[in-house]
Amino acid sequence: MKGLVIKNTGSWYTVLTDDGLTVDCKIKGNFRLRGIRSTNPVAVGDRVSLAPTLSQGEGTSAFITEIEDRRNYIIRKSINLSKQSHIIAANVDQALLVVTVNYPQTSTTFIDRFLASAEAYRIPVILLFNKSDLLDKDELHYQQMMMTLYDSVGYQCMAISAETGEGIDQLKPLLQDKITVLSGNSGVGKSTLINRLVPHVNLRTADISDAHNTGMHTTTFSEMIPLTPSVVDGSDVNNTSWLIDTPGIKGFGTFDMEPEEISGYFKEIFRFSKDCRFSNCTHTHEPGCAVLKALDEHYIAESRYQSYLSMLNDKEEGKYREAY
Repeated sequence: MKGLVIKNTGSWYTVLTDDGLTVDCKIKGNFRLRGIRSTNPVAVGDRVSLAPTLSQGEGTSAFITEIEDRRNYIIRKSINLSKQSHIIAANVDQALLVVTVNYPQTSTTFIDRFLASAEAYRIPVILLFNKSDLLDKDELHYQQMMMTLYDSVGYQCMAISAETGEGIDQLKPLLQDKITVLSGNSGVGKSTLINRLVPHVNLRTADISDAHNTGMHTTTFSEMIPLTPSVVDGSDVNNTSWLIDTPGIKGFGTFDMEPEEISGYFKEIFRFSKDCRFSNCTHTHEPGCAVLKALDEHYIAESRYQSYLSMLNDKEEGKYREAY
């Protein structure tokens, strides 16, 4: 029996089988011993094989026995175990990164690390600048500057308000016939956005902390949400439009990147690097570095270059480069 993992609570997995059934599953203990150094060896979006079990003591109706090869995934360094990874979602067509200029503020470092990780696995990203309705004149100006910056790099940017519905009608067509992962810091409005896009879901939302202008977690597990209600009861297993809801994240530690690879995940740095004098240029101090020249001439944004340096300086021992 085969199916699609549509929910991961950490210890339990819900699989939508090819026959239209939803099955609660676990993984056998030895599954974790087969060289998988991820905190979640099975991720939402995985295609898996199931083996029914006769044991009903814990409510288990099947075990996941095999993961099909992934075509891509979004991955970050695990918060608790720095030598391990955490797979946010697998087999996706695109990512929506929800960011906010304020309430709370999303750092450019976070944005750039997410974008670089998506570039590593050729996952297109759309940047959604949410809560535009809350911004004053100066904040709106800063938001427009950020959108201009990322648009010039090559990323589609949209100003939206999940609360008022601004920009939602323009967003909906971009989600059709795609598996889209939704990510961002806690408090940027992902749950509100999903409620706007898929009203039948009715996710819980929460206000941000006034004291620290930070978000509070309302989503505690990853889940694939069909954009049409018929999939919920299994009547349309051929649905091709999914939205993957993921818990809010405060930081984005990159994983499985060698220093010499990182410049290739910054589109504008990669473009200029082709003109560097040395093929192994790190773009930090070398003579004849076309990237440093472009930075000095403002063809590369200082914030993007600083994000590149921060990733270059990441200290990760024991990089794991086998299949996850």
